[in-house]
Amino acid sequence: MNEKIEENSVSQQHSSGLQRSLKNRHLQLIAIGGAIGTGLFMGSGRTISLAGPSVLFTYMIIGFFLFFVMRAMGELLLHNLEYKSFVDFSADILGPTMGYFLGWSYWFCWVVIGIADIVAITGYTQFWWPDVPLWLPGLACIVFLLVFNLLSAKLFGELEFWFALVKIVAIVALILVGAYLLITRFVGPTGDTASLSHLWDRGGMFPNGITGFFAAFQIAIFAFVGIELVGTASAETADPAKNLPKAINKIPVRVIVFYVLALTAIMTVTPWDVVAPNKSPFVNMFLLIGIGAAAAIINFVVLTSALSSANSGMFSTGRMLYGLSKNKLAPESFGKLSRNGTPRNGLIYSCALLLCGIFLLYAEGDVMRAFTIVTTVASICFIFVWAVILISYLKYRRIRPHAHAASSYKMPFAIPMCYATLAFFVFALYLFSQEEETLIGLIATPFWFLALFLFLPFYKKRLKQASTLNMAAQTAR
Repeated sequence: MNEKIEENSVSQQHSSGLQRSLKNRHLQLIAIGGAIGTGLFMGSGRTISLAGPSVLFTYMIIGFFLFFVMRAMGELLLHNLEYKSFVDFSADILGPTMGYFLGWSYWFCWVVIGIADIVAITGYTQFWWPDVPLWLPGLACIVFLLVFNLLSAKLFGELEFWFALVKIVAIVALILVGAYLLITRFVGPTGDTASLSHLWDRGGMFPNGITGFFAAFQIAIFAFVGIELVGTASAETADPAKNLPKAINKIPVRVIVFYVLALTAIMTVTPWDVVAPNKSPFVNMFLLIGIGAAAAIINFVVLTSALSSANSGMFSTGRMLYGLSKNKLAPESFGKLSRNGTPRNGLIYSCALLLCGIFLLYAEGDVMRAFTIVTTVASICFIFVWAVILISYLKYRRIRPHAHAASSYKMPFAIPMCYATLAFFVFALYLFSQEEETLIGLIATPFWFLALFLFLPFYKKRLKQASTLNMAAQTAR
């Protein structure tokens, strides 16, 4: 009853803008869902084959650096609760032009990933219904998610809560199965006995050398895409000052549990050199204990993972367009909210673009290769987003020392870790240049920023107005 009263009170306070209707459990599960990508379920076989047991260090290193990105974002969002996302504080601190590039790039990332998800959802659906028309699953998914997102942010939270819960149950089940097989000294089809020694007795922790270790970074980085979504969702959380730090602080534990323990379980039961790179090792683990429906179970898990990604993309694209419009960086129509407090026009526009995924299903040629290149572009744009968050933080520390001093959620080892993480991102981009398909994506990405630059004059007048308002706000502080 008290919770209901609190919800109504919060809703009334924010009736003129986005509603703070997401609860703590929603935000916590959104944070988990953002940290667990489909890449863990379907791509872990390839990362293991590339890096061997050293893949554990790959995920720990990436998770380590992204934790500090999230801490920087958390401090910035909480020092001014008027910020609805990282685009708002980037535009405020670095200027509206940076907000323009960042907001539209983030929107573009999620549209691209959403298109890929629509194709993936169709493929997963065909596992059960091979003769289903290609257009039907994707269209049904778009309509279903659009309706739920238009109704309220709370329904988005509920969907994401259950999607993330499915992923958590699958990973915990795999870890428990792996522990059982390890304790009982299970002997697999290849004659190998489950043992912790498999982590080092097949050529050591780095069996493919440092080159193989670095090769796994390209896939692993994509697995973390969406981790920053917790910052966008916090704008619609009832108590962001309490719930956002909770969600961010648990990221290291989640990386250890969901990535490190899961992959350790896989490689102790099935030695890394017999893990099939083109199959999900999760399927194999459940097959080993006699679950014949393992393939169907994992197919359901990756289907919900793709739905979770599409749902997150739909949520974030609508909010990005809303924020851009409020900052005079997008058409005014995207800044209008429905009666339920959702950015209706932005959601409908983004969903219309997701229909491109259906048309691509009918395209001739190697569609999957094209998607590898396109999602590489999205990954590089995400690195750009993460880097801008850190650059915003560095400038914030310089121009608003009083705000940092008063912060209740200070970023640890702030300045040195910002520079160390930015250096890591530069190194990650270098790694993208080492493979043909990711290199094509790396070369193609600047064309997106060129397109944004060409459209920039259309918003010059709006940017000037936003800059004047920004200077007036800083003077008032």
